Amino acid sequence: MGVPPNDGKMEGWLFIIRSHRFGLQFSRRRYFILQENYLRCYKTMPISQEEEPLRSAKIDSYIRITDNGRESINRKVFFIFALYNILNENDHLKLGASGSEDAGRWIRSLQNAVLKECPNPEKEFMSFSKKNWLPSRFGSAKRAHRQRSIDYYSFLHNEAVTSDVIAPSPWKIFGCQNGLRLFKEAKDWDSRGRHWDDHPAIMAVGVLNGTPEAIFHTLMSLGASRSEWDFCFYRGSVVEHLDGHTDILHAKLYSNWLPWGMMRRDFLLRRYWRREEDGTYVILYHSVIHKKCPPQNGYVRACLKSGGYVITPVNKGRESLVKHMLAVNWKFWKVYLRQPSGRSITIRMLERLAALREMFQAKAGNYPSDFSSADSEVKIMLPQDEVEDIKSEDKSQQKFELNADLEEDEAEKTTSGRRSLMSLNDASDEFFDVPDSGEVIAFDHLENGWFPEVSQEWPASNMSQPRLSSAAVFVKKLHDLAVQKKGYMDFQELAKEENVVTSFGNTLQKDSACSLPCSWATADPTTFLIRGENYFKDNLKIKATGTLMQMVGADWLRSDHREDDLGSRAESIVQKFAAQGRPEFFFIVNIQVPGVTQHTLALYYMLKTPLEETPLLHSFVNGDDAFRNSRFKLIPYISKGSWIVKQSVGKKACLVGQALEMNYFRGKNYLELDIDVGSSTVARGVVSLVLGYLNHLVIEMAFVIQGNTEEELPEVLLGTCRLNNLDASKSVLV
Repeated sequence: MGVPPNDGKMEGWLFIIRSHRFGLQFSRRRYFILQENYLRCYKTMPISQEEEPLRSAKIDSYIRITDNGRESINRKVFFIFALYNILNENDHLKLGASGSEDAGRWIRSLQNAVLKECPNPEKEFMSFSKKNWLPSRFGSAKRAHRQRSIDYYSFLHNEAVTSDVIAPSPWKIFGCQNGLRLFKEAKDWDSRGRHWDDHPAIMAVGVLNGTPEAIFHTLMSLGASRSEWDFCFYRGSVVEHLDGHTDILHAKLYSNWLPWGMMRRDFLLRRYWRREEDGTYVILYHSVIHKKCPPQNGYVRACLKSGGYVITPVNKGRESLVKHMLAVNWKFWKVYLRQPSGRSITIRMLERLAALREMFQAKAGNYPSDFSSADSEVKIMLPQDEVEDIKSEDKSQQKFELNADLEEDEAEKTTSGRRSLMSLNDASDEFFDVPDSGEVIAFDHLENGWFPEVSQEWPASNMSQPRLSSAAVFVKKLHDLAVQKKGYMDFQELAKEENVVTSFGNTLQKDSACSLPCSWATADPTTFLIRGENYFKDNLKIKATGTLMQMVGADWLRSDHREDDLGSRAESIVQKFAAQGRPEFFFIVNIQVPGVTQHTLALYYMLKTPLEETPLLHSFVNGDDAFRNSRFKLIPYISKGSWIVKQSVGKKACLVGQALEMNYFRGKNYLELDIDVGSSTVARGVVSLVLGYLNHLVIEMAFVIQGNTEEELPEVLLGTCRLNNLDASKSVLV
């Protein structure tokens, strides 16, 4: 448990996560203290400030922190985060916390330490040079390419608002039941919310007497304790674990709460979760098709179009405002039963939130319950042969730990002076049985709902796992990448499978009226909020009134490789202006989604005034990559689209260069920013969450260079764009 930071100091117990030569992971419990930009490691809690640490490492502007989600290592659940040095690809440290809140506090403290190291990035980003990072004799992991990522907790450094977009709410209240307010999602033309779709999106809202973390763990559990509140749920299992934030679930429902004569239903769902900066938890679900879990006899597979929970802390975190949303196609075979029956069943299922509220109320009042059992007290009943295997493994584990500690004591004598992240790792190995990666994990006996980990070698391709940056959601993975890489398929992909394979597209066209599909236009600047002139005094943001640059074009491309530095192409608009000797300066945002087919969305902006007349932009264009990464912000907004997509994207500004890998190309009359969406495994996972919705979305974006001093305020938008119903089949082959 970490102690909240006091005067810049953060301390507490963490677990060092390492992998031996075969890629299997093990943990070491150590006491860490973060103070004055140094992370110090102790075997036990130090009794005085003069006590020398076992090892230490400096946290500076070249350190990146990633959130790797939750993992199960040797039957222990950890919330993993990692640190790595972008100047030394072998210098990294993987740590685990026992709880998500604890991990969040450490990540925020570490990120603050990074920012404090260089308060003026334009001048001081080279304060800790590459030569200070000593080579590590423990580095054994290989990386295919350098990744620059930072966790999603760092998206809003000291931002006071929870949204940087002014947008109306589509939700209209239609009733109250069991103490829950009930809302329906109204269409644009149905301002009063009177029309009901065949499969409407309905949301229940209530306040629960529990912390967001406690409610999050309860909702994520598929074990026996779920029977205390979820009257719909019968049995669940994890079909496939995708990453620390994403998995595929199979859930069977009871039939006794369904209308008489209705067959039992089940769901095959993709579940994604994340924790926001303010302590809010988001859990999202939608139906998928997976080869390991075909439809089963005795069940009709219902389709969850979108759904999930948003758990927001209120009353100083002692209580939580919980929103539970569902849009379900219950697969009725009689047409006349679909609308009224489906709506009533969905509302009935949403009433689980009231049962959850009563359970937390009972626990808060210490009322005895014959059905209540804390997760930590549940005894897992296993076959006798498995129990013997566990006992044998535990003895072997203790033996390895004893030998490892002896080896570590010897290693400490020679490594105590090191300053690299790798020096914080323990110099020990551990072996245990290899889990069966093909097993479908039943949760009847596993109370907490955690999965046995499919071991991976650290961190060849999975080291950097931040939350999806807002920029990453704007370009979705396409059919070929999805089918070949993820092993499952969304329902939306079925209808267009043949078209994706055989279709060829056209150049992304401009349509100021936003009536044509697969087109672009400029978005209204007043939709977005930026830092005002007195932001550092009142912490308030203001409406943007205009943009510094004019959007002049967009490309929607596909190829078999990355399309870098589009501004240098002889046939580009940039080079045509340069050939004519014209003075205009171009700013290009190139969003790249890798896969078997590489897709590229390039946005072109033009500055008509001399670059020197805008000092902050001039510093950005001519600065180094570290300065650019610390300043370039993107503000996203899904103005039309499914609830699950809107929740995935959010409406918060993000520092793109601190979330995804960016490459910069400086030409005579242009600067191009190439954003590699594939530089984060979690980003790719969340992109898959919204796969298939791309041609049903209207996406709006704004770009801004963050003002960090009073002289740089108020901020000014560089440019905006509005992308209307992008279609992969209409991308241009290059």
